[in-house]
Amino acid sequence: MVETGLKYEIVFYGEVIKVDSIKRTYTFRIIELFKGKYNSQFITQKYLGNCSCIPSIKQLWIVYANFNDDKTIELSGCSPSTGFKPYGSDSMPPPPEIKISQKTDDQIKSLSFYAWDLKFENRNLQDWIYQLEKLRIYKSLENQKLEKEKTESKIEPYSKYIIISLIVNIVLFLVLIFVILKKKNFAK
Repeated sequence: MVETGLKYEIVFYGEVIKVDSIKRTYTFRIIELFKGKYNSQFITQKYLGNCSCIPSIKQLWIVYANFNDDKTIELSGCSPSTGFKPYGSDSMPPPPEIKISQKTDDQIKSLSFYAWDLKFENRNLQDWIYQLEKLRIYKSLENQKLEKEKTESKIEPYSKYIIISLIVNIVLFLVLIFVILKKKNFAK
């Protein structure tokens, strides 16, 4: 899921802090940015229909999104974006069918559904934490690459100067040897 998600323009871990169901906009506070360039701590998602995801509950999210022309983002239902807690019938599979005898009361049925919900929430939590850790590893590796590139770019110009100065010193040394040998030959 993380590899698929990293194909999007911006990837972050954030929290839904504002829901405007009339304008169909949802504002996130970016807690940790993993990919993309964005200068603000807040970003707005617009619901554009069809595949747009609706983060209508204020909770933590891992977001994989693309930018719209107006610098808002669109959360696609096809992206692996996910909230900390599963919600709604779209993201939660139905509980398995349980064959219950006539004598079984509603409490057992209700407990069975409750156990199924807990199992699903537990699986979602495991996936969410796994994605978050994979993204942190990705960010760490990207930062290491940037640092290496910065270091190499700082060293590279100096190495050119060193090579040039070595060549100049060799030429000067050869001229000095030539002058000394010429004086010796001239003195004889």
